[in-house]
This record gives sequence, structure tokens and C-alpha cells, in this order.
Amino acid sequence: MFKKLILVVIGLSFTSTIAFAGNFKLISPTIKSGATLTEEQVFEGFGCTGKNQSPALKWTHGPKGTKSYAITVYDPDAPTGSGWWHWVVYNIPANVTGLAPGAGDVSGKLLPPGVLQGRTDYGTHAFGGACPPKGDKPHRYIFTIYSLKVEKIDVPADASAALIGFMINANALEKASFTAKYGR
Repeated sequence: MFKKLILVVIGLSFTSTIAFAGNFKLISPTIKSGATLTEEQVFEGFGCTGKNQSPALKWTHGPKGTKSYAITVYDPDAPTGSGWWHWVVYNIPANVTGLAPGAGDVSGKLLPPGVLQGRTDYGTHAFGGACPPKGDKPHRYIFTIYSLKVEKIDVPADASAALIGFMINANALEKASFTAKYGR
């Protein structure tokens, strides 16, 4: 009887976690989950010829206690041993629920006031599009929104994506993702 009760409690807590996690969502009117990135989201350089434009993103409000958001775009398939960070955006105010297409340009003028872009693996503080090596299987590009329990992440202006990612994860309440792909 005691074993059955424990299994029921574990099952209920797992179910409620999934239901809660399902309330926070990230979508893009530009890119559908599982779809192939278009020329707009392909890097211009490194042998790639794209428009290097960040996609439009929209998300639902985060869970109670959300004070800001952060967004990352990460390619776990890059042949680096550590993946490739394509975009890191943080200190997005809690009342914001979307970014316009092209918001990740170097000027950042389409981002809400106070929002910062971290240094990507391209070495810039801007969106860097897909550019996998020729002949590789299509790479996965994971777009993730994090709801954070702090208003601002305090890192140096030239902090690495890994350091910003550490601070994001240390302060995350919830996250939501979708994945797109691209190969050449």
C-alpha cells in the first residue's frame, strides 16, 4: 500500500510539472518548430550567403515571479566540442512578450530599452545566423526563452556566452524552446 501511495504522489508531481511547463511557450511567426531556416536566418560570411536577420519571436508570460527574460540561440551540432552560440539576449523586461524580426542587429535599436546582446561565438554582440560546414548533416538551432527571477543579469560587457548562460541558468524560473534546422 505504501509503495502504491508513493507511486501515485510521484506520478501526480510529474504530471503537474509537465502541465506547468506547458504554459510557458515560445513561437516564431517567421520560423516553425522543426522547419528549415530560411536565407533570412543564414549568416553572411564564413562561406555562407544569407541575410543574417534574427527572426520574430513571441512568448507567453512567464510564471509568477518572472522579473525579466533572456533568449539564446544555440547549435549543439557545431564541430567545436562545445557547440556554437548564435545569439544571447538578456535583461528583457517582464512586460515584453516578443521581439521584431531583425531585432538582433548590431545596433540593437529594435530591442526594448535596456536589453543587451551578449557576445556570440562569431565575436559580435548581435544575432549570428546559421552557417554549418558544407556537407554536414543539417544542424539543430535551439531557440530558448528563459523567465528569470531577477530584473537584470550583471555580467561584464564582453562576457562570454557561457558566462551569461551560467547566470541565466542560475536565475531561471522556467524555459521554453523550439528547434529549427539548417544544412548546406
